[in-house]
Amino acid sequence: MQRVVNHLIQLQELILIRDEQKVAAGGEHLQQLDASIKTMIEQLPTDARALFDKLYKRNRIVIVPIAEGVCASCGMRLPISLVQAVRLARELQSCPTCAHILYYPESAPRRIRQPLRRSEPQKPGISRFSASTLMIPNLAAEDKTAAIRELADCMEREGFIDSAEKFSKAALDREAILSTAVDHGLAFPHVRGVEGGGLAFSMGISRKGIDFSGPGGALTRIIFLIAIPTAASAFYLKLLAGLTEALMDAENRRALMAEKEPEKLWKALLRVTRATIK
Repeated sequence: MQRVVNHLIQLQELILIRDEQKVAAGGEHLQQLDASIKTMIEQLPTDARALFDKLYKRNRIVIVPIAEGVCASCGMRLPISLVQAVRLARELQSCPTCAHILYYPESAPRRIRQPLRRSEPQKPGISRFSASTLMIPNLAAEDKTAAIRELADCMEREGFIDSAEKFSKAALDREAILSTAVDHGLAFPHVRGVEGGGLAFSMGISRKGIDFSGPGGALTRIIFLIAIPTAASAFYLKLLAGLTEALMDAENRRALMAEKEPEKLWKALLRVTRATIK
């Protein structure tokens, strides 16, 4: 049954990648992704396919991880017996509260920065997801692997993730499926299922440009590395759309590229995304 669980995780990732392509890449690769998704659905055992179809009609997210004994979708603490059954993977198990299929990630990066306390005011716009300390105005990296690791190291250093090594590997595994680079020298490498907090990102500027296997072989100069909790998967698409819309404007891209200090880069990012990310 673990094979079926892995198949469902891969199928869900392809569906979410297809959604990203619609938002940020103008529909490129959609035909290829649609064909792969159709094939993977057909390969599911009959009972698993029926359950997948039922859940998919309600939500793009069908299968979710358990994080410290809690369902990553609804946040309910699960009985120890159910957690153990999920871990053994002898049959598909579902959350008794939200009905999502559950899986047990043996090793996954986690977000460790504590969320805002209820007494604290909600931050506006993009400041909900990042900070000046997560800005790198001049990436030292000269290739994709090093750039992702440099940004992940920054997130670990600032207490947003627990392991830059695990996070970088997961981001590169995602890149191996389909590059997150889009037009205008932008790239959005990311990791899903980073539980323990809210959506968060670091951003780096490459002055020379980095080969991210982008459209037409163009080099990437503005890179967002994003940690996405399962429950924030749908909202991530809104963030992606807002960033893409803001940075389609050449003036906005030049405003970011012009800054040489983290605090000034952060203020420029706040300014150029004010209208697109509420």
